[in-house]
Amino acid sequence: MATLRRLIIPFRSSLLRTSYSHYGCKEGFLGGGYRQCSSIVSSEPKVLKFEDQEKLLANAKDSLSEEEISKIREEYNAAKEKFLKIPDALKQMSKMNPKGIYVNKNVRLDSIQVYGFDYDYTLAHYSSNLQCLIYDLAKQHLVNEFKYPDTCLEFKYDPSFPIRGLYYDKSKGCLMKLDFFGSIELDGCYYGRRKLSREEIDEMYGTRHIGRDQARELVCLMDFFCFSEACLIADIVQHFVDAKLEFDARYVYEDVNRAIQYVHNSGLVHRGILADPPRYLVKNDQLLRFLRMLKDKGKKLFLLTNSPFYFVDGGMRFMLQDSLGQQDSWKELFDVVIAKANKPEFYKSDHPFRCYDVEKDTLAFTKVDAFLPGKIYYHGCLKAFLQITKWKGPEVIYFGDHLFSDLRGPSKAGWRTAAIIHELKSEIMIQNDNSYRFEQAKFHIMQELLGRLHATATSSMTSEAYKSLLRELNDERQKTRYKMKGMFNKSFGATFLTDTGQESAFAYHIHQYADIYTSEPENFLYYPPEAWFHVPYDIKIMPHHLKVSSNLFRT
Repeated sequence: MATLRRLIIPFRSSLLRTSYSHYGCKEGFLGGGYRQCSSIVSSEPKVLKFEDQEKLLANAKDSLSEEEISKIREEYNAAKEKFLKIPDALKQMSKMNPKGIYVNKNVRLDSIQVYGFDYDYTLAHYSSNLQCLIYDLAKQHLVNEFKYPDTCLEFKYDPSFPIRGLYYDKSKGCLMKLDFFGSIELDGCYYGRRKLSREEIDEMYGTRHIGRDQARELVCLMDFFCFSEACLIADIVQHFVDAKLEFDARYVYEDVNRAIQYVHNSGLVHRGILADPPRYLVKNDQLLRFLRMLKDKGKKLFLLTNSPFYFVDGGMRFMLQDSLGQQDSWKELFDVVIAKANKPEFYKSDHPFRCYDVEKDTLAFTKVDAFLPGKIYYHGCLKAFLQITKWKGPEVIYFGDHLFSDLRGPSKAGWRTAAIIHELKSEIMIQNDNSYRFEQAKFHIMQELLGRLHATATSSMTSEAYKSLLRELNDERQKTRYKMKGMFNKSFGATFLTDTGQESAFAYHIHQYADIYTSEPENFLYYPPEAWFHVPYDIKIMPHHLKVSSNLFRT
């Protein structure tokens, strides 16, 4: 830049070198008099033509650009030398806690008097076998009831394909991952089981950013049960493409969704799980410890689930049978048990509660104006729930896994919310691994160097040095992205992050509807019941993300 200034200064001084004498003036009385002016002495300025000035400036900029490119090249080569091993400083970085509780909004547990829980994937944790069961039952329903081709029965659930928080475009048939700002992840957009290229995405959507009109056609697959749904949708689309059959992507979604809903509402999934609990349910003695700890502290507990009571009862008995005494019942842990609540309608409807007779499997007709110990209640609504319990919003916290069905309603009603995200534990463990942090630091270096290189583009983008360095940096960045993505999921990468380390759309919804989030409810056992949870002072967007600085390679 100093060189550029040295070239510019002579241009200005040549224009200003002309010297002028001052004017001396005298005026007589009553306007008479005279004006005396000294002569003007000047030297002829030597002014360069505008074209010549532009040429000199361009040459100066080119010189500076070449210097900067050379400097970037040196830094890149030096960084590559350090890429050969993981820096000691990186190994010494602090780790995030896989069982930690992460905070989006400040929460004081000492002010929480009531704890509410969803059942599926909140109190109950399932093995990966459940997704296969749902997938198989749904594909059978598609063939038997909706007359899909018999070849669909050959489909197999692929646990390595879907992640939570994907979006399906009902108008175009694409399954995609979006980032925090609603842009399509370049390596996370599939038509069937085929990944679309950047050019195909541009041709189909015109831009990576999904506008409001296009967003109306997107369906968010948000909870754990959506894994099988996402995989089945992609497999059906791929089957039609391979068979060269015309199809409407909207009907594919509607049919698959109806099949998934049927296997749940008909009880097929529930009966399948209870027929073989060890295959599908994970026993958890820490859950009982957590619930009892809350009761011992005088907290009120309630269970609010969409599942029928017989299914919840069978699951809780199995999960807690090794910890509960023979005479004890899991129902005694809860002040209120509500099944078949029909969330999210529960939060905005006026449906009355009905008392459920466990022995007769019938619903009473009498009005429910009090929740009695040991009784089970069906249906209902938030308005009636608050009127009966007299529990005030800020003193209630509700735990759930589905951000829309479980947590959006409570958050709007003034309850505190806790999201249970089981994959959080494994993703934090991956982010804690030195190999992932190593790639993340490399990626940040490539981003930084590319940013500086692009700043020279206007004057040097045609030079061979620029093109060569640009190719190398882009190639290195791409390799690093693929490595980071492959550590999570080969198709869509991490649940919370995009390939570039930015937060995903799923992370956005967590940030929006969950005051706190963790991998399991029993993680609260590691914190005192009076704990104050504060948002970290250095938070970016998601508090469990630790940004690895590129400076680690410069020490």
